[in-house]
Amino acid sequence: MTSDLDIFVGNTTLIDEEVLQLWLDGHSVSEAVARRLRGGLLDHTGSSVQVLQSDTRDHFRTFQMLERLLHAPPRLLQQLLFQIPPPRQALLVQRYYAFDEALARELLGKKLSKGTRKDLDEVSARVGVSIKSCRRQFDNFRRVFKAVEELRGPLAENIQQLFLLPPPMARDYAAIVFFAFSRFETGKRRLQFLSFGDLAACAQELMDRWTLGALAPEAAEPDGDVPKSFLQDLKELKVLVGDKDLLDMHKSLVCTALRGKISVYNEMEANFKPLSRALVNVGAKLTHARDVRDFFVDLVEKVRDPPHGDTPLPPLWGHPLPPPMGTAPYG
Repeated sequence: MTSDLDIFVGNTTLIDEEVLQLWLDGHSVSEAVARRLRGGLLDHTGSSVQVLQSDTRDHFRTFQMLERLLHAPPRLLQQLLFQIPPPRQALLVQRYYAFDEALARELLGKKLSKGTRKDLDEVSARVGVSIKSCRRQFDNFRRVFKAVEELRGPLAENIQQLFLLPPPMARDYAAIVFFAFSRFETGKRRLQFLSFGDLAACAQELMDRWTLGALAPEAAEPDGDVPKSFLQDLKELKVLVGDKDLLDMHKSLVCTALRGKISVYNEMEANFKPLSRALVNVGAKLTHARDVRDFFVDLVEKVRDPPHGDTPLPPLWGHPLPPPMGTAPYG
């Protein structure tokens, strides 16, 4: 009796980026082999199908063993079992925690619970991402949320420290966590024109200006908490609606701050009064949980598309907000 045994011996753990992506996308070994064959890999290497199968299977086995370390990336740096150069370690972490923006957009504002995870079959079909990949990405969102929900200080910085993510990716995860904290309604049909990037930019602005971490940095509270006292204070803005002198002062301050910084400055200045009134009315209502949850719905219905009979705002308010200055995509 004879038996075949495939043995791969080496010191440095090899990471094939193509196979890694196939594994992350949720393909089985046989599916990954078929895709590598269609890519003409054998034509370049002169190898056999059997060797390709063994190579793919070995890579998948390695990734599966590494996965438990990727759940807490600092452990990947500290372990001695896998000899992986630091640049490849960073690649593994970034690839593992990268996500499809269409999937993140579907999940924004939803509770990151087991119940939501059970509904991923439908989400997978809508966004065109395999169910295995959807579950991995959802578990990443939930893991990050659980890790930082009780921590004090800026969300993005905490995420970057705990999961060794590059700053742009950490900011995106911070936006996901912020929406999971606040549970803003984002799934309504009228909000579908807003992409994940648009809402992530809004989340960053809210964290920078509205949260306990921004309003009381000495307390070092989490960025995800918007204090009720701050929302109550927004009611005081109602004075801007009926006082012409205050409105003129408000316009002067806003225009001074935005002049030369936004491409639609002229339209904003020309329509400042109806825009200001609509925004003040939305802000003054944010004293009840339901109104806070519908914040983005109200911005669209009452600012972007005001009720019939109100002064229409210029077309620019139908466009998504630009990303915060200084941000850059990760790749």
